[in-house]
Amino acid sequence: MTDAHRAPHPSMTTHQWTISLPDQPATHQLGVQLGQLLLAGSTLLLNGNLGSGKTTLVQGIGAGLGITEPIVSPTFTLISEYFEGRLPLYHLDLYRLQPPEVNELHLEVYWEAGEYPLGIVAIEWAERLPEPPPDCLQIRLTSLPNGRQADFSASGAFHQQALQQLQASFPQP
Repeated sequence: MTDAHRAPHPSMTTHQWTISLPDQPATHQLGVQLGQLLLAGSTLLLNGNLGSGKTTLVQGIGAGLGITEPIVSPTFTLISEYFEGRLPLYHLDLYRLQPPEVNELHLEVYWEAGEYPLGIVAIEWAERLPEPPPDCLQIRLTSLPNGRQADFSASGAFHQQALQQLQASFPQP
């Protein structure tokens, strides 16, 4: 990531935001907005129970990027790469792995400039990352009796700005 996109030393402060999502289409639409807004180098850490909407959110991100290929959770393949949109989308699923196994994958190659073109990295079951990137957007999805809730926490100036832009695109209650 170039210094134009990230501060040299990510800020330890975070920006937080919570939004209620009444149904699956609302979760997908949130993803579409993220896909349209996010820049190359965005890293999303997705957490939540089974069925909380992590894959639905990533499907929306893909749609927002212009990806028409079906996006499914890479639970068994671990990593799916999509290059047809305006930015590459790297969709990772760590559900079946333990932290030591995650370390062996060297996933940082997806969010550090170098081996892969910078794109959007979306990691399901990100709590299994032993060392998450310091500059990231964490999204916790929670199933509720009347829909879902998405809790955002952005670390680093790059992702804090993205979250502020996303929040500004939603009407205030």
